[in-house]
Order: sequence, then C-alpha cells, then structure tokens
Amino acid sequence: MRWRWRSLDDNLESPGVAHRDEILAYTDELLSVAAFPEFGPAGAQVLGADEVGSLVCGVSSSRELFERAASLGAKLVLVHHGLFWRNEPLVVDRRLRGRLQALFDADITLAAYHLPLDAHPELGNNAQLARRLRVEPEGSFGGIGLGGSLPEPVGIDAFAERVRAAVDREPLVLPYGPAEIRRVAISTGAAGHDLVQAAREGFDLFLTGEAEEPNLHSAKELGIHFVAGGHYATERLGVQALGEHLAERFGLAWTFVELPNPV
Repeated sequence: MRWRWRSLDDNLESPGVAHRDEILAYTDELLSVAAFPEFGPAGAQVLGADEVGSLVCGVSSSRELFERAASLGAKLVLVHHGLFWRNEPLVVDRRLRGRLQALFDADITLAAYHLPLDAHPELGNNAQLARRLRVEPEGSFGGIGLGGSLPEPVGIDAFAERVRAAVDREPLVLPYGPAEIRRVAISTGAAGHDLVQAAREGFDLFLTGEAEEPNLHSAKELGIHFVAGGHYATERLGVQALGEHLAERFGLAWTFVELPNPV
C-alpha cells in the first residue's frame, strides 16, 4: 500500500468527528499492544476531550510538540516515544509537568505506541523503511525488526544512497560486508546490539538508527555492513503511516509535526 500524506492544511472539505475511546480501542487492537509488554507502556497515556476531529502525530513526546498540536486545534496526539518509561524515576519534574500542562490546557489525548509500532508488518517503522529501500520482507528479525532480500543485489554505496534518500540525512556507514548486498536486516531506533545476531543469521547488511561503540570492530570481524540512519530519522515513518490510516478510517484531518533531532 502506498500512503498519501494528508495534513490539516490540505483543505479537507468536511473532516469528521470520532469518539476518542473508539479510536484508541481500534488502534490498540490494530497494533496488538498486548503482545508487547515493555518498559514504555503502549496506548493512552493522557486522556483529553471525548471527541476528536483532528489529530497530530510526531516521533517523540515534548512540550513543543504538544503546544504545536494545540495551536492546530488537534484533540489527539500520536507518538512513538511516550511520556512514561518504567526505567525512569517516578517523579513529576519540571519537564514532565510542562508537558502535562500543555496537554491539559488544550484538552488533548496522548497515545504512545513504541514497540508495537516498530513491529507492525504494514504500518511499522521497519516495514515502512523496508518499502522505501526496496527490501522485500521475508520474516521477523530480533523480535520487532524484519529481515528481507533485495530483488537485485547492490553495492554498499548504492544502498547507502537509498538510505540517505529515505531518511533525509547522511547515514553512518561501516562498509565491511560483501561486495554485493542481497539480504538485509532492519531494526530502527537504537538496535546496534543486534548487529551480531544479523551476522549470525547470514545477512549482508544490518540497518538501525543508532550505532554502539562495539559495532565498528564487530562489523569488521564478522564481515557485515552496518548502517545507522539516525534514531529519530528512521522512526518518522511509522507514526505517519498510523496517522494516515486512522484519519482515513475515522474521517479525520491530520498532520505530522516535524521536530528534527540529530540523534
């Protein structure tokens, strides 16, 4: 499926209104959130207005994102990285208080989908990125990623150019794999630790968002290419695909708020 990016500024003639809880229940089921227990709870994190006429999506929770959503009149914000993480102190500090206040003031609902949005076979970050890189999925990789093959083998320079075009930034490339790339493993975000597994499973290249210090010598010694396209940059696509899908299903207006992050 090819996604048509549609925004609040696209002159929608008569966007509809949907009930918040209906949207949330549908999304939880669509992304199978119960199958991904983790340190970042998925689904609704802050409840706002009962009715939603427009939504905003973004990669990560921030006061700036929520204030931008409020200025656009949105009543639902979808993010990949939510407010609450079980590996953080349970303290409402100035950062969290400001974010919550922005949501409360505008009566906005916040819903976050971390691993479920990485793993979805159509809307997920990995699936969306694979499509743009012309990687044909063959199965899951590392639990939430995917592994696939290229219809025709390419060299590392050509593949790096595909990544550059897909994520709109210069990727980090550690070119230690074979001359011809045929099999690719993808796990967006911070999955540098999966490089060794990718090599063991016979992939020619592993793509993620962030590198880890051991990746250089591991790639060299295992004979595999490693490409890091940026944590933020590789995780922009899934939340946009989800926003588009929900907007079409429920007749809503929507927009993606770009808040670039060099990490």
